[in-house]
Amino acid sequence: MSKVTCGVAMSLDGFVAGNNMSLKEPFGDAPPSLFHSWQFDEPEKHKAEKDALVSAGAFIMGRNMFGPPELQSDPSWKGWWGDNPPYHAPVFVLSHSEHEPITMEGGTNFTFVTDGIESALKQAKAAAGKKDVAIAGGANTINQYLKADLVDELWLHITPVTVGSGQRLFNNTPGIKLKPLEVRTTNLVTHIKYAIKHN
Repeated sequence: MSKVTCGVAMSLDGFVAGNNMSLKEPFGDAPPSLFHSWQFDEPEKHKAEKDALVSAGAFIMGRNMFGPPELQSDPSWKGWWGDNPPYHAPVFVLSHSEHEPITMEGGTNFTFVTDGIESALKQAKAAAGKKDVAIAGGANTINQYLKADLVDELWLHITPVTVGSGQRLFNNTPGIKLKPLEVRTTNLVTHIKYAIKHN
């Protein structure tokens, strides 16, 4: 049975990005090790986790994850990932403004959804078929789906750094009940897979 999953890198103090996100600093003023060290310094140790991040049949992301604030109204902007993004599946981008769909190489198609998280999830499930739907981020998008009790599994990649302020996971999401399914750790990251017990 297909699931709604979410995999995200997180600091010890609960942040998935820092403040001041921009084209030059996609993750804001968070330390680069929050996202990059475990994926690129030890690639052979984390292949399963990296593959899992892009294994879904469809993805949902927030507008800030698709592009920095200063480029959100630029029709030529097509995301951070170049001509062949890693998703290779339909991606539904939550947005407050209309935007034409974007077709990329490798099967990635960006569709912009302006009528809320439930609509985006319905469209993503239809596009994914029997495969999972992944909530890709950022923090505000993930928190909306967690608060609405629409996520089945949460995969946290916790790095041994602190950020102090920024985009925090679990903002305004009280009462979530998690069951650990899998834990694995290296010097650079601890991977924890949780099942979410629905209310």
